[in-house]
Amino acid sequence: MGCQQSGKKEELNNEITKNVTDSTNQNMPKVMPSDFDFSIQFGVQKKNEINTFEGTVTKDLIADGTATTELILTEEEMKDIYEEMQEINIAETKEFTPEPINGTVCMQEPYEEDEWKIIINGETLKLSISGKHCEPTNDGKQLIELRNYVFNIIKSKGEYKSLPESNGGYQ
Repeated sequence: MGCQQSGKKEELNNEITKNVTDSTNQNMPKVMPSDFDFSIQFGVQKKNEINTFEGTVTKDLIADGTATTELILTEEEMKDIYEEMQEINIAETKEFTPEPINGTVCMQEPYEEDEWKIIINGETLKLSISGKHCEPTNDGKQLIELRNYVFNIIKSKGEYKSLPESNGGYQ
């Protein structure tokens, strides 16, 4: 099933590239607007944060609180992230609550949460996803993959690497 979805995603991307006026992408300009910025708070109790508005990253040190440092993404990195957002059409309405199976939805503890705030052309998008559901929806998986994509860029930076190691764990 995953491969089929990937194939559909590729077809949609090609369609958007060919036809810029495609209505599924009307909320996101083809070219990254100058006011594009975002913040992601994520993890258990949303203590990790990547914030391009402030040019900061905050790391959850668990037992030792949090640590914040200045970290500014390059124009090229911002464009790459914007393109990833276009691929999943982040401005489109998303469904993050899974359908019940046999009348129940599997829940887990502790769980991570993601909270996004994105500005595109003066419009603010706010997206929240909870990891309390054992199996996220397809939209939820896309948002988690996007967060991981952004976080991998952050983790490669010297500023992030200079932050202290996390101490402990969540039960």
